[in-house]
Amino acid sequence: MDFSFLEFYQQEFYDGLWTTISVSLFALVFSLILGTVIAVLRISGVKALAGFGTAYVEFIRNTPLVAQIFFVFFALPAVGIKLSQFAVGTIGLSIYTSSYIAEVIRAGIQSVPCGQMEAARSSGMTYVQAMWYVILPQAFKLIVPPLGNQFINLVKNSSVLAVIAGGELMYFTDVATTEADVTPVYLFVAVVYLLLTVPLSLLVHFLERRWLGRKSS
Repeated sequence: MDFSFLEFYQQEFYDGLWTTISVSLFALVFSLILGTVIAVLRISGVKALAGFGTAYVEFIRNTPLVAQIFFVFFALPAVGIKLSQFAVGTIGLSIYTSSYIAEVIRAGIQSVPCGQMEAARSSGMTYVQAMWYVILPQAFKLIVPPLGNQFINLVKNSSVLAVIAGGELMYFTDVATTEADVTPVYLFVAVVYLLLTVPLSLLVHFLERRWLGRKSS
């Protein structure tokens, strides 16, 4: 195993790692917000809104992430909207991940007893207020493991930016393999991704134990 490539591509890997972390964090926030909105629409009881939420989830989940990234990358400039590769990657990842997050949150909301919503509404809260202050806080505590898994998948899926020269970790990995042995390069990058995702997994387990412990006590 020859890891001498690290000497020549050290700065590139630093830049790629920073881009991967940055786009993952931005996409995490946006996908969580968008996924929550879609989940609420799906259970709103309004046919038009529920239909839109269902169509969104089914379409996004059943089309490849690469195709969605390419669509954003090429379609938006065609209508006069020019974005950086970073922005394209963030938008693509946010939209794709939000469809999965929406289903996770919907399941969490439906796990909360119906009486919680009825009690909140009877106390004078609007539907939105009841959802925000009563239902969603309980739902999020129930869905920590699957939600954490989606965040971990998001970090790994950020590697798709390499197809549009997004400047993330996998892009510079492909650059390094043009002059170095493939095996040590990809082994090194696999370890880096592990260093990114394992702490996330440990954090999810910590939150799960903490909140479940509070619930049982």
